[in-house]
Amino acid sequence: MSFLKAIWDEFLGFWGFGNLVDILKSGKYDELLTWHGITSVLGPLIPFLLLVEIIRGAFYKRFKVIDYKLSFFTYVFNALMGRLISFAMVGVCIGLFEKFAILKTTFTWYWFIYGYVIWEFAHFIYHFLAHKVRILWCLHSTHHAPTSMNLSVTYAHFFLEAPYADIIRTTICILLGVNPAMLFVIMFIDGTWGAFIHIGENLVNDARFGFLGKIILTPSFHRVHHARNPLYMDTNFCNLLNIWDRVFHTYQPEDRKIPIEYGITRPMKPHNFLDAYFGEIVLLARDVVKAPGIKNKFLYIIMPPGWSHTGDHKMSSIVRKKYFEEVHNQTTATIEQTVAEQAVTK
Repeated sequence: MSFLKAIWDEFLGFWGFGNLVDILKSGKYDELLTWHGITSVLGPLIPFLLLVEIIRGAFYKRFKVIDYKLSFFTYVFNALMGRLISFAMVGVCIGLFEKFAILKTTFTWYWFIYGYVIWEFAHFIYHFLAHKVRILWCLHSTHHAPTSMNLSVTYAHFFLEAPYADIIRTTICILLGVNPAMLFVIMFIDGTWGAFIHIGENLVNDARFGFLGKIILTPSFHRVHHARNPLYMDTNFCNLLNIWDRVFHTYQPEDRKIPIEYGITRPMKPHNFLDAYFGEIVLLARDVVKAPGIKNKFLYIIMPPGWSHTGDHKMSSIVRKKYFEEVHNQTTATIEQTVAEQAVTK
């Protein structure tokens, strides 16, 4: 019976019904108006949308079980590896660094705006490093491994990524004075939106959302972030507010003329969980072992993915630069050809 109860609890945990069921069982419906009640009601939102996405995809004959395989196995594996690690890291960082905060804030609307801007900055830093430091990319790459976009991708993370992400984000926020209680509210909002922006084409085809795309990062921008197209590589690191992507010139809207190719650039075993979860770690280990000298071994760990001690770099910055050079050359050639044709006509 304990095994069946564990399965049932895990089921409720995934769909987010656990707290809501407890409130309904207690009969204390006024609790639904509290913060705990609100989060309990909103908890099932993303799993519900995932279910709708699957049903709609099946209805239009676009649903493929294989598209959800990596995310499903990652979710199950992570559930076994310790769900509380990340939450514990947040608590530790608050306890260690709150006394060193450069200012003190209160839970008011104007400080909330400040707190969210700071949180977005902290998220940008974590996310940027996850793409630019290879050891961190080894953990983050699991999230980019799926070759299609759907809501299940939000569950595809290496189990150690959340703890180090929250260490970076929480430490920055606390040191810059974000109120701890307010921080937890921001994290809930950010987590909910961060899940929603993985919504797939089966539910929303054009996810630019009109004028909202000028103000916030819609699912369209996050689809760009998950793309391996040279134009889109290493862009849109923010989650909700696009301010820091604009500041650091990593802001990239979706070009509907360029179909998005999801996944990572290295060859992978299609839909293979072990390759998606551990593949980058294995490749890094091989490079470190083969690299000559301690310096090169260390550089493989901290340099961006694609760096090589031989100088034959394949980093995203180089790939993007080459892409833009080719586009520029093609554009120049087209203009010159047009001018030549007009001259002949005259």
